[in-house]
Amino acid sequence: MAKAKTWIEPHSSGIYVKPADLWIDPSRPVERAVVTHGHADHARSDHGAVFATAETLAIMALRYGVDAEASHNRAFAYGDGFERGGVRFSFHPAGHVLGSAQILMDHAGERIVVTGDYKRRADPTCAPFEVVPCDIFVTEATFGLPVFRHPPTRDEIAKLIAAVRAEPDRSVLVGAYALGKAQRVIAELRAAGWNAPIFIHGALERMCSLYAERGVGLGELRLVGESDKAEMAGQIVLAPPSALNDRWSRRLPDPVTAMASGWMRVRQRARQRMVELPLVISDHADWDELTATIAEVNPQETWITHGSEDGLLRWCELTQRKARALHLVGRDLEAEA
Repeated sequence: MAKAKTWIEPHSSGIYVKPADLWIDPSRPVERAVVTHGHADHARSDHGAVFATAETLAIMALRYGVDAEASHNRAFAYGDGFERGGVRFSFHPAGHVLGSAQILMDHAGERIVVTGDYKRRADPTCAPFEVVPCDIFVTEATFGLPVFRHPPTRDEIAKLIAAVRAEPDRSVLVGAYALGKAQRVIAELRAAGWNAPIFIHGALERMCSLYAERGVGLGELRLVGESDKAEMAGQIVLAPPSALNDRWSRRLPDPVTAMASGWMRVRQRARQRMVELPLVISDHADWDELTATIAEVNPQETWITHGSEDGLLRWCELTQRKARALHLVGRDLEAEA
């Protein structure tokens, strides 16, 4: 892999592609940025030019004020891409959130894939992960420890529905991140047959509308601020995690507090957040999915970033796979998991 090290450079603030003079998911403003998805630890404002999927650009416009229509920003469909400095870039589904993409780079006979964040579970709100053969596989490792094995999503959704039906005089308030998690929980509830209106915090409204505009069916959503307390009894309410124990929640009828996150596997984290109903629903690959993906891609070398790098590095060593940890900074392991 000596060849790759001459044209791609991991830095603390992102991955620099030397021949193309651009960065992938830089944490600081740069002249040219390829962005894998819209979460704030991968996307930001103030870049000179952004290359991303159309959905990611739309999300960046909504969240960070990026001008998605500006001529210097370019949107791509999955499978499409561009060439710069002798490097061919293309975008491939990552299965993380709407518009999330792995970046394939092809240069001088060598292929490198940067996954960004990804998951392997089915998700009705985004395109499924695509295995892309490559020589170097740059993988996230948010849940890169054997303790993190996510249960079936349908079982967690069934727990949520059962909790609502068990106490019809109360509501169930689910903490869910505004981009990706909230829309996924809503869509999974619809798939499980929950057809009642779902009540949402105002902070979720614009992103839910963007998803709906992009063809993701979410059913009837009602704003908590425009609803009577009595009509939310026996119903499901979604809000950002920061609202779970906020004064805002007092407008709900004696809410059961829930949280949808891969971190809910760790009981101490649920207790710290005063969560009564932990729901292990993650938008990241768990330990088994991370290791299975590396085995399926079977690269000549694996580069590990964004999470429990040492655990996944050790697995690679034990399975005689060449690997290295990148130790990038500016990645928030708590957010959007």
